[in-house]
Amino acid sequence: MKQASVWKNNGILIMLFVILAVLIVCPLAMIFARAVIPDGRLDLYRAWTIIADSENVQTIANSLILGIYVVLCSTLIAAPTAYILSRTQLARCAWLDIIFLIPFMTPPYIASMGWIVFMQKRGLFQQMFPWTGSFSEGFFCFWGLVLVMSLHVFPFLMTMLKNAMLNIPASLEESGAVFGAGFGMRLRKIFAPLLTGNYAIGALLVFVKTLSEYGTPYTFGRRIGFYVFTTNIHRYSTTAPVDFGRSAGLSAILIGICMMLWLLQNHITNRTSYRLVSGKGTRRVQTKLPGAGLAAAVLWIILVFIAAIGIPYFSIIATSLINLRGYGLTAGNFTLAHYAELFTTGKSINAIKNSIFLAVSSATLCSVLGTVVVLAVRRAKGGLKKVVEGISLLPEMLPGIVLIIGIMLFWNVIYKVIPLYNTMGIMVLAYVVLYIPYTFQYVTSAYTQINDNLIQAGRTFGGDPFYVFRRITFPMIAKGILSGWMMIFIIAFRELVTASLIAPPNVLVVSTYINREFEQGSVSLGMAMAVLCVLLTTTTLLVMNVIMNRKMRGESK
Repeated sequence: MKQASVWKNNGILIMLFVILAVLIVCPLAMIFARAVIPDGRLDLYRAWTIIADSENVQTIANSLILGIYVVLCSTLIAAPTAYILSRTQLARCAWLDIIFLIPFMTPPYIASMGWIVFMQKRGLFQQMFPWTGSFSEGFFCFWGLVLVMSLHVFPFLMTMLKNAMLNIPASLEESGAVFGAGFGMRLRKIFAPLLTGNYAIGALLVFVKTLSEYGTPYTFGRRIGFYVFTTNIHRYSTTAPVDFGRSAGLSAILIGICMMLWLLQNHITNRTSYRLVSGKGTRRVQTKLPGAGLAAAVLWIILVFIAAIGIPYFSIIATSLINLRGYGLTAGNFTLAHYAELFTTGKSINAIKNSIFLAVSSATLCSVLGTVVVLAVRRAKGGLKKVVEGISLLPEMLPGIVLIIGIMLFWNVIYKVIPLYNTMGIMVLAYVVLYIPYTFQYVTSAYTQINDNLIQAGRTFGGDPFYVFRRITFPMIAKGILSGWMMIFIIAFRELVTASLIAPPNVLVVSTYINREFEQGSVSLGMAMAVLCVLLTTTTLLVMNVIMNRKMRGESK
């Protein structure tokens, strides 16, 4: 009986390996194959000439330089913010943690459009402060791009640094003070080394996200003539003459850089990790800032809030309400007509329907496939389970645009066998490939909290595997499945790069609708759709949180 169960689990694992290999590994293999076999024959020299082309070399240099400066700028924003929210009186304001998650919940291309509308010639800034002249137009430079991208990714770094700071016990700093170390010495010799591992993880995550980001470089970077990996990969794949050889070459380089960064992160983390949480109780340090210091901390928080949230959201909402752009922010020039148009014209209604369909279907399929993978991996033994687990998490380590290029190449090759390319089905498949790591991580986190004794008890009392799953395992992991579904729905609903590359002709989703209206001059209509996008995803998040909180309260009773 036990042998039969083992064979069954291995059979399921092999089947999952085949499915994941087709979905993830084969598209990635196609990228490298296309990079070295551009015209149906092996040609390493041509592959090298594509990579060594002066334009591509400049693109690679631009991407790396941008990544470095975004990490530095994000650090300058995140480090003081994390310190204020973890080790001062403001740490008691838990609502600030939620506030500073808003930049993450805002699609980067929408925030970028908000900054463009605010700072451009005759934009909102010049309308509010006409005496500044053309001062705001200087924002459209490399440093403006760095700031806009940093304001989107700094919450990742801030959260990691804050959690690390909260885990540093008071006894360590007090010991340094007892032995005569001043604040600067304690900061340099005690505080900073303990944060190195967490900072390395956060900084490398920010760097990889910067290399992978498409929305902001496309909207803001293209405006200033600054091209990076993602914008050139997109251009080679969509603009005539289409050159998939160049696109695959750049994608292969980007894959290599990202994989090296993940290996570097693991090396640094293993070398600089400290176990600060033990079984003993610890007391956290909280610096009581004097009046001037507290005022400075509050001012800093306000400035970060204005830059990261206030300006882009003010621009988006104000622009969506403006009737005639030429009159700007003048009394009587505001209307709700743009919102009404979203629900009365065919293309906007279809864009919303398409986005909802893609978000719901991809989130549901990811939840099913990811849950099956977790259950199979947790029950299996041997090396195959590690391979399946690694493939499931691979999309998280790679830029989305790279995976989409691979999917385009692979499914175009097998079109005669499976005619999925150039349909809505290929978009659903691409979303599933991109977001399956979310389900895997959320369900794994929930599954690890299940005590094996519960499952063994169900089997002991005669429950078959399906009964044990239905009555014990599923209720315990349902919260993880729901959390993963919610996160995938939110991200898939606003996805831009996948829709812009792989959507069938004349098929619009919310993101491509916003982008098209913005480029064609219907900025107010595009911003109205942006507001609707943010409201819908935020409402989904709040509703799901209410449902989960009620469920938790019901279980506690």
